[in-house]
Amino acid sequence: MSQHLTLCVVNSIENSGEANPIAVSRCDPVCPIGESCPTWPRMKPAAAHKKKPSSAAGTASVTPSSASNVPPASATNTWIVLAGFAALVVSLWFVRWMKIQNTVNAAMICMGAVALANFLPDLLLLKVHRRASTGIDWNNRSPSWNRVFTKFLGLLASLSAGAALYGLFPEYHGEFYNPFWELMRKILPWWIGLAIPYFYLVDSHQAEPEDGYYHAGLLAKFQFRKVDFKVLRQHALGWLVKIFFMALMFTYLVTDLRGFINYDFSTVKNFRTFFEFSYFYIFLADVALGCVGYLLSLRICDTHLRWAEPTAAGWLAALACYQPFWSLLGRLYFDYSSNFAWGPWLQNHPTIYCVWGAAIILLYGIYLWATIVFGCRFSNLTHRGIITNGPYRWTKHPAYIAKNLAYWMTFVPFIVSSSVADSIRRTVLLLLVNWIYWVRARTEEAHLSQDPAYVEYQDYIRRHGIFRWMGR
Repeated sequence: MSQHLTLCVVNSIENSGEANPIAVSRCDPVCPIGESCPTWPRMKPAAAHKKKPSSAAGTASVTPSSASNVPPASATNTWIVLAGFAALVVSLWFVRWMKIQNTVNAAMICMGAVALANFLPDLLLLKVHRRASTGIDWNNRSPSWNRVFTKFLGLLASLSAGAALYGLFPEYHGEFYNPFWELMRKILPWWIGLAIPYFYLVDSHQAEPEDGYYHAGLLAKFQFRKVDFKVLRQHALGWLVKIFFMALMFTYLVTDLRGFINYDFSTVKNFRTFFEFSYFYIFLADVALGCVGYLLSLRICDTHLRWAEPTAAGWLAALACYQPFWSLLGRLYFDYSSNFAWGPWLQNHPTIYCVWGAAIILLYGIYLWATIVFGCRFSNLTHRGIITNGPYRWTKHPAYIAKNLAYWMTFVPFIVSSSVADSIRRTVLLLLVNWIYWVRARTEEAHLSQDPAYVEYQDYIRRHGIFRWMGR
């Protein structure tokens, strides 16, 4: 990694605090050293997301307990998700040691390691396939090849709709997304080939087998009168999430993984270079875990979609934080980070510099921790199981809180750099970014209140959370 990129990341001049240290060409805010810095915002959902009120999604993933002094049981097990993270760390160093230069293959190895470390103990030890939230009743069997082939047609229709959207929008016509296209060429034959036996196994035992794939298949067969458009709408929203985020996050992963495989660790000699590597590694791990969640949504493993964000406000607030939308919004409306950050401010005070930088890394570490506890359930704008362990034991939105605090510590808009007026301007702009997170949190909570388990969790946080003094 070049000295320019090192300084850019260390001084944290990216617009969102979530830069891809390689993808400089995507946008170019002004760096305090007079050069361009990369800006690639990456954001995560809160602890739990919208739960579909219909019984088609299965019963609640957790059963509210009568004891209100403990949160409801989490959809993930702490030790298993930590094993998944350990598998990611080992696989990252393995692909670096092997010098695998085809980073798409390297990414697939890392994702496979995470999936196996999560799914095997989930299935063998916790027996998550027997949870009521899967909507599967293994004691009853009612196979139907007609339903299976209808669902398979629904899958093909969903994939075709995704391909049509990729072909429609110019954003996906450049070389940037080439790693994602390579991934699709490698996994689609397996995905399609395994779909029929998977659908047959699950459909035979589903309590309510007429799910989103079934209604998408009915639509593809032009049997409009049989289509439940409420179920189909949720299916379409879930696929829109997958279509948008999987392409983006996997491209991030491949780009960051290429940087990790070729990283020169001899440059890590002081706190500044340690900060640079830690910052880079945190977001590499974050997108790797996220990609597993977007790719592997499996009912049999209880990681399937229950409910997708139904409101325009929730979608707009989330998408505003990601490319290609953030390039425009960040440059024209939320440029709170230009020309100044914590690095230049504290560079002449080495002790404070180290303490301040360590605090930023700690906050981003909490952000990563909030991703780790999702296991293979990570996904924006969807509910795939309520998470109440890890940092979510103390607050409903640890990732949002940690990231926003890191933004303030990184870009220090309250420090006068050029003028008091400019400092006030940057402070107001960062407050507006904080407001976007607030909107995301509120839209998530609004629909979670339909879930009794979340209501209990919300009550627990209200009385035991670290922000209970605020009534939140």
